[in-house]
Amino acid sequence: MFAHGLKTNIAVHLTVLLVLAMLLLDFVMIITARRDLLGSEISRGYTFISGMEANIMFFPEPDNITANSDFKDDFGRRLKNAGFSCAVVMDAKKNRVHFYGENCTLQDEIETLTRQTIRSGDKATRFFGSTWGFFGKQSRNLIISAPLLKNGSVVAGASIVLPLKGIHKTLRRTQYILLIYIFINTFVFSFIGFYRLSRIIVKPLQRLVKRAEEYREDDEMFFLYEKEDNDFSKLSKALNSMLKQIADDKERLRTTVMSLEKANIDLKQAQKEIIQAEKLASIGRLSSGIAHEMGNPIGIVIGYLELLKQNDISEEDKKEFILRTENEINRVNTIIKQLLDFSKPSSEALKAVSVHSIIRETIDVFKFQPLMSNIELNLSLVAENDRVMADPNQLRQVFLNLLINAADAISSVEDHFEGKILITSEALQNIPAESSDHPNMLKISYIDNGSGISKENLGNIFDPFYTTKEPGKGTGLGLSVCFMIIQGIGGKIQASSEQGKGATINIYLPLMTIQAVNGETDKENLEMNNG
Repeated sequence: MFAHGLKTNIAVHLTVLLVLAMLLLDFVMIITARRDLLGSEISRGYTFISGMEANIMFFPEPDNITANSDFKDDFGRRLKNAGFSCAVVMDAKKNRVHFYGENCTLQDEIETLTRQTIRSGDKATRFFGSTWGFFGKQSRNLIISAPLLKNGSVVAGASIVLPLKGIHKTLRRTQYILLIYIFINTFVFSFIGFYRLSRIIVKPLQRLVKRAEEYREDDEMFFLYEKEDNDFSKLSKALNSMLKQIADDKERLRTTVMSLEKANIDLKQAQKEIIQAEKLASIGRLSSGIAHEMGNPIGIVIGYLELLKQNDISEEDKKEFILRTENEINRVNTIIKQLLDFSKPSSEALKAVSVHSIIRETIDVFKFQPLMSNIELNLSLVAENDRVMADPNQLRQVFLNLLINAADAISSVEDHFEGKILITSEALQNIPAESSDHPNMLKISYIDNGSGISKENLGNIFDPFYTTKEPGKGTGLGLSVCFMIIQGIGGKIQASSEQGKGATINIYLPLMTIQAVNGETDKENLEMNNG
């Protein structure tokens, strides 16, 4: 394809250039031939007019001239034989002495030019009329005018009309012959030029293309040098040098990629460890509240067991005590199960989850914390579609971290007995492409009336190990881990706050489409039926 296209381009361009060169040469030759023919005819016309001087008889009166009888009889015949169509002779007083012409339409023009010649004493030529020539419109007639002299004085003037159709005919015949030569020369020189250029350019390129198609990485000398010390030989050397450099760079790139892959694996492992460490830190903070919450049902169970040891209780009371004991144990079991759900490592498997359900599960665990004793927690989860593709364990960690941060911010305020946390959800539809990669997003907002965040600190809260808490009360990884998790599932997290006026954390998660939600629901139902 390459060689065929190159040959075609060479042939076309070579032919076009030759044709243009030939046509330009033809144009110059025709213009030069026309100029020479016109010059020859003008010289012939002046010679014809100068022959009239010997045939004019002068009388004693200087202004009275006439032509002899032999001149009059012979003038028309000689004029016609010379190829001139019209002629006029005027005396020094600019009176017409003789006029000859058959169907001459230029009588007025001839007489006017003759008078100008007598008055100026100079020769003159003028073109009149138009006709189709060899290159478009050309002049039809040429008027040649010259004074007649006697002893150096102008005694008369004469003008003749030369039809130019003969010149045009000659030039057209010449043009026809030149076109034949142009065609022959173009064909011959195009063939010769194409043959030579093919040997000089196309064949070496074909060899380079063939060698490129046969390329093997283990070839040490890939492009063979040309025998001649020409540009193709230099090109072969340059290509061999380039391929060697590419091979070296490729090896270095392979080593770099392997190093990057290992670094990426280590980085992912470090991220997992950071997420798990932050999760364990959060669970550690939950432990005191959960232990306190578990102490109540355990104390109740112990009390009922003491009652059951007594012999004076009825069977009906025993059943009642056993039932209540069972309920309290189930309560403890539920708390332990929720704590285990939070503590187990993430599977990193993305699946369709209900964000509202995860938020409520997180609240159920966190509401027992001492931090929440004087905080009013409200929910406004109004989004109709809350299904997203995410790891549920990681979402629980995000929502738990945000609750802990909000509760800590409220507890840092002196009058924290009026603390409030509001959690809202909203489905955003048809988001512009420049604002988000997903047209439909779920917006979750955590709003508190705590101490707030200053402007200088607001831009740093998602940085790893950045914290405004006192030493020992925070790792500085909570919001950083949240940012990492949310970004990993295609969402984003933003914060807005003013010092002393609370803070708002907004999370945006890509919503599943209605079709995807229905398909996931059908899959879950099928798995439950099979189970």
